Parts: sequence; C-alpha cells; structure tokens
Amino acid sequence: MQSPFKDLPREISVLVAASFFVAVGFGIVLPAIPVFARTFGVNNAAIGLIVSMFAITRFASGLISGKLVDLFGEKAVFSSGVFMVALFVFLAGLSTTYTQLLVFRAAGGLGSSMFSVAAGSVIMRSVDDEHRGRAQAVYNGAFLFGGVSGPAIGGLLSLISLRAPFFAYSVMLLISGTVAHFFLKGEKIGKQDKDLDTGEHTTVREALAMKPYRIALLLVFIVNWVVFGMRASVMPIFVTEVLDSTTAFVGYGFTLSAIFQGALLMRGGRISDSRGRRFASVLGSSIALVGVLLLTIATHPWMYLVAMSIMGIGGAYLSTTPASIVGDIIRGRGGQVIAIFQMAGDAGMIVGPLIIGVLSDLYSFRTAFAVSAIVFAIGVVFTTRIPETRNSFMSGESEKPQINNLRPLD
Repeated sequence: MQSPFKDLPREISVLVAASFFVAVGFGIVLPAIPVFARTFGVNNAAIGLIVSMFAITRFASGLISGKLVDLFGEKAVFSSGVFMVALFVFLAGLSTTYTQLLVFRAAGGLGSSMFSVAAGSVIMRSVDDEHRGRAQAVYNGAFLFGGVSGPAIGGLLSLISLRAPFFAYSVMLLISGTVAHFFLKGEKIGKQDKDLDTGEHTTVREALAMKPYRIALLLVFIVNWVVFGMRASVMPIFVTEVLDSTTAFVGYGFTLSAIFQGALLMRGGRISDSRGRRFASVLGSSIALVGVLLLTIATHPWMYLVAMSIMGIGGAYLSTTPASIVGDIIRGRGGQVIAIFQMAGDAGMIVGPLIIGVLSDLYSFRTAFAVSAIVFAIGVVFTTRIPETRNSFMSGESEKPQINNLRPLD
C-alpha cells in the first residue's frame, strides 16, 4: 500500500503529526464546554456565546496572524500559536466564573488563528502544484480523524471532572507545539526557488485582482456556511423534532459523513492534482448539493443518513480544492493572503448558523435548508468559472504559474 506521504516534503509529515494532537485535543474538550459553562448557572444563549466568541476572535485576528507569518515565518508562528492556546485552555479549566471562561476561551481564538494560518502557509508553499491537493487531503484527514476520536476520550474524562478535558487538551497542545518547534524546520519551508531568494511575496491587492482567488474565498465561505453551519446550529433539533428520531441518530449521521469523507479524502486530493482544481470543485460541490437538497425534503430518518453520507462524499472532493487554488497562485510568502482565505471560512461558520437559526425560527427548518441549498447552488455555478490554476495541468510544466497570467474577474 502506497504511503500517503510519498513524494511529499518532510514538512508535511511533521505538520500532520502536530495537527493531529491539536485535533484530538479539540475533540476532547468540545463536548465539555457547554456542560462546564452550564455549571455557572447561565442560559443557552450564554453557552452559545462561548462557542461564537472563539470563532469571532479567530476571524478578527486573521490579518494579524498573516502579518506575523510574513515577519517571523511559519514555524515560530505555528508553535507560538499552539502554546498560546494551551495556556488559555489551561486557564479556562481553572475558571471559577462564567466571565473568566468566556475571556479565556475568546483569547484562545488568537492562538488558533496563528497556528491555522501558519499551517496553511506551510502546505501552500512547501508543496508543488502536482501534489498540493494530496497534501491538503492528508492534513484534513489528520484533523478529521483526530476530531472523531477526541469526543470519546473527552466523554470518559468528563466522568472524572468537567475540568479534566481542558487540562487534557492543554497537554495535547503542548505536545503539538513541541513537535512543531523542534521538527518543523523553518529553512525548509517554502519552495527552494527564486521566490524565497529575492524575498518575493504575493500582496493582498494582487490576490484579490485574480478571479480564482475570489472564487476560492466565495467557495470556502459557502461551504462553511452550509456544511458546518447546519450541523452546528439546528441539525440535531431537526432530526429529533421534525424527523421524530433520537439524538443517537444525529450522531450516526455525523459519523457516516465523517467516514465517507475520510475514506475518500485522498482520492479527492489526487483527482484535484491529476484532473485539475476546477474539475474537483465542480464534482465535489455538485455531489454535496444533492445531499443538501435531499436533507431539505427529508421526511424519514434514513433520508437524513443518506443525505449526510452524500454530503460527506462531496466534502471529500471539495475540502481540499479552494486551499489548493490559493496555494497555486501564491508567490513566495503570502501570510495575509492565506489569512483572508481563512477568515472567509470563519465568516461562513459565524454567519451560517445565525441565518439558519433565524430562518428556522421565523419560518421552518425546511425553509432554512432550502435557502442554504440555493446559496450552495450559487457556489456550484461559480466553480464552473474557475480558471485552471494548476500550471502543470495546463501546460505539462512544473513551474509555478505567473500571477499576471490569471485574468481578473470579468
């Protein structure tokens, strides 16, 4: 069996190892956060604020993190960001009031933004365009499997103490930061070409002038709105109240989605590398749209399971492509360009649950899902307009495409 790391630079295997510990730890603490917050006697809105503040802080600090990557390099920013989150997670576990928990959880968003932007920069800059899709697949797979395995551990630790998952997450983060600090060699990050020798870099203005970059921003915003927004907001309520099923069935759907996505991630990455970014985007978004439409008309729990499985399949082909497009167009360092891309995804995760929640309150769950399907359909249309960015796919050469060759949006 061929290793998923075959032909990938050493930096990717180190990054995947470090990120896996982050994902496991996040999975450990995620189920404990609302329960721990409830011990302070707060309502559901206050619990939701705990979750939202982390995402809001990540979004607000994105450009700062990008600038730090440009100034100090990926290794320093990644390890510093992880250590920062470790500190604030530990302090959150020691919280004695709701205000303390909220402040420490929000502060951790800055560290999360730092290591996320740095990780994205490592993948986009250290891998050539013939392997970038597969590198994204390996990285996403580490987060997916780590996130799936974490909640089971967190559930057991919560039986000991509701503070224990926070301390366990802090330890996982310390391991991750240590791995990155000692093994993620800064001098090897980035392609060894003239880009690095001359200090050349892609500015935000240059990136925004390119059609592929703008479509990648739109695509990651829409995907996070629909795929993550629905799951994070009203999906469990829809399954239990409208489909008259159980919370266990909610978990079955999430698990099936993760299994299908994980099983096909590598295939999705390879197709992106071999057939091009546009092909993978159209394929993945079209499949995922079928899942959203099926969920909208679902009347039985088995339809929900099928819809979640289809969305997982589409996600496998779609999750690696927008980031690969950004990697294709970057010259040298582009921390702020990567940061804006991450911020677009964070914005989708913030806006999606709010809009879906409001629509479901004012009208119905199906109305909220139907609107999300329309939004996703817009994304499918835009994927057909993505100019191919993988230079070796276009010309058979391995050189990085010149930024001026990618015409602006008409």
